[in-house]
Amino acid sequence: MSIFTKIINHEIPANRVYEDDYTLAFHDVDPQAPIHILVIPKKEVAHLQDLDGETMTHLLFAVQQVAKKLKLDERGYRVVINNGADAGQEVPHVHLHLLGGTKLGHIHHQDRTHTAS
Repeated sequence: MSIFTKIINHEIPANRVYEDDYTLAFHDVDPQAPIHILVIPKKEVAHLQDLDGETMTHLLFAVQQVAKKLKLDERGYRVVINNGADAGQEVPHVHLHLLGGTKLGHIHHQDRTHTAS
């Protein structure tokens, strides 16, 4: 059972900002922006590729609702999904990071040398 399932089940407290039958959104305990919300499905699914379309739709709807509630939709926000170990996913439960509350910087990509074969 992931830490997020424990939050869903009220076994661990969280500062909740949105909840419906399918999703839960709450403040990240280690924020990377002035506003950093995690949006999770209530069913425990480890990876994005394992989600069904209906759950994906509910997750994005929840992002919209939270952005409106926190007035992030007025100036903009970023949504990030880390999927798998190489992407930095730390909790094996799909979650979307909703970041905002300031002008966000560019994401810097690692320099790579590409060669033609």
